[in-house]
Parts: sequence; C-alpha cells; structure tokens
Amino acid sequence: MSIPELPPCRMTLRLVFDCGAMIGPGKASLLEGIRDRGSIAAAGRAMGMSYKRAWMLVEEMNAAFRAPLVERVRGGARGGGAALTEAGAAALAHYRALEARAALAGAADIEAIAALLPGPSAPPGSPAPSGDEMQVAEAGPAEASAEKDMAERK
Repeated sequence: MSIPELPPCRMTLRLVFDCGAMIGPGKASLLEGIRDRGSIAAAGRAMGMSYKRAWMLVEEMNAAFRAPLVERVRGGARGGGAALTEAGAAALAHYRALEARAALAGAADIEAIAALLPGPSAPPGSPAPSGDEMQVAEAGPAEASAEKDMAERK
C-alpha cells in the first residue's frame, strides 16, 4: 500500500526574547516589503495591513532593538519613504537564514509528522498509516539525552 499524497505544510518560526522583543514571519515580511518597496505604507498594503498597523510594528521593532531597523528617508520626487538600516538588513538576513536552517534540519521530522495526517482525500478521523507505511526517525542525541533524563527521574 502506498502512502497517500500528503497535505502541504509550512513551518513558521517566531523568536521571542526575554526582553520582550519579537520577530516572526509577519515582521520579517514587513521588513522585506519596506526593503523592496521603499515605503512602510506600500509594504503594509502589499500585506493587506493598514498603514497604522505597519507603522506600529515598525515603531515596536525600532524600540526593541539596540539600533532602529527602519529609517525614514526624506525628500525626493515622491516625498521620501523608508529603508532598512544596516541593523534591519542584518536582522532580516539572520532571521531568514535561521528559518531556512530550521526547515532543513527539521525536514525529516516534518515529513514524519505529515505522514501521520490523513491524505487530502481521506475524511477527518481516518486511521493513520500503519507501521509498515511510515518511517520513524531515529532519536538524535538530544532526544536520547532527554529520554535518559526522564528514565533517571523515575
């Protein structure tokens, strides 16, 4: 028996720092929009977000980080706009790199979890694939260590 076509999956990464600063997929997309469009309003519109909400998120990021991530650009034929600062470009690049590494490192586990889901045509509540239809990833060092710690606590 073959494994049914698996539903699409996307992984999201949200970093929440002890100081209260946060960055996740929405703020990263907003930073990309500002970088690509040169405007907070245009970046927000492209995301279906009001200018007020986009500006609030920019202010939140600028206040949370050691240096502002977005700066206003004055002047020009269109009256200025916005741009990422060096810190903003670095934060965005590091976030996207971490996101890519996490997806790559977790690909086998994501696939294993997805294999436990019913196929796109299977009704909810359908039985999960049997043991011979799925592969179980071997525990890595972190999982083995956690299992050992749990066994020692008993």
